[in-house]
Amino acid sequence: MQNEEAVTLKASPRKTYDFSVVVPICERHDDLSELYLQYAKILTEKGKPFEFIFIVDGAHPEALETLKHLMQSHSDIKVIVLNRSFGEATALSVGFEQTSGTNIITLAAYFQVVPEELSKLLDVFEQKGDDLVITRRFPRIDSFLNRLQSRVFHLLMRMLTGAKYHDVSCGLRIMRRKVTEEVHLYGDLHRFLPLLAYQRGFSVVETPVQQNVQDKKSRLQNPGIYLRRLLDILTLFFLFKFTRKPLRFFGLVGSSLFGTGALIATYLAIYRIMGLGGIAGRPLLVLGVLLMVLGIQLFSIGLLGEIIIFTHASETKDYQINEVLE
Repeated sequence: MQNEEAVTLKASPRKTYDFSVVVPICERHDDLSELYLQYAKILTEKGKPFEFIFIVDGAHPEALETLKHLMQSHSDIKVIVLNRSFGEATALSVGFEQTSGTNIITLAAYFQVVPEELSKLLDVFEQKGDDLVITRRFPRIDSFLNRLQSRVFHLLMRMLTGAKYHDVSCGLRIMRRKVTEEVHLYGDLHRFLPLLAYQRGFSVVETPVQQNVQDKKSRLQNPGIYLRRLLDILTLFFLFKFTRKPLRFFGLVGSSLFGTGALIATYLAIYRIMGLGGIAGRPLLVLGVLLMVLGIQLFSIGLLGEIIIFTHASETKDYQINEVLE
């Protein structure tokens, strides 16, 4: 009987690898056979035991056929097929759950960077000892439109979160297993994995890599995509600034609304007391009362958030212990 969420095409005994390579196949992909062979060659030359986990998100029959052929000649490949498209965040989460490696590598299903750069990335990961190493395609060789979109996106992200990363959308990353266990992806937040890891207290370092010439195609999305990305950045802003102290956000907004409504109500009261005219039925009165009610509601939401966080404070932490000396 098939699992409702996913079907594993190949079951194998649980082994331990140095690296598990997770490749989500979502919207587009290049030659997956070539992708696997080039990256597997580098890991083999480095002497690192590895496995590849491909997650097919939705209907990609041509990709599935290629992977089936690869599995016949390579035992280090596992393929997971989701019964419909859930998005890249879900695909990555499913892949992370299936990994057996001590460390995790994520790859785009297409050639974003020159494959040989993986060797340099492995050296940085082992030498610096950071929890997560992300990549920055630099210098960018793709179209001006792509570079402009990336700059605006990262500028907004930097302004709202303070994070100074340059290419969070690049799919090539290396991380320790504990990162995937503590950072939970959902919605479209997969591209913000470095920021979510940083917010959880993990050490994150960015290193430049050479962009692949196959990644030069201009990508112009529909307006809805850009709106969703803006909302995702606003979500991150809230997660970064107010996750642990929601009253600071809701209290500030609620107090501002209540204060504005109170000023309006005070003005109308003085207006009526001084006999300057009636106030019944005036839109300004309705506005003042509405603002005060909204202010009280938002302030109450903030208080409830603080109570919830206080109650579960022992279950969550936003730090990582680097070293204990005794």
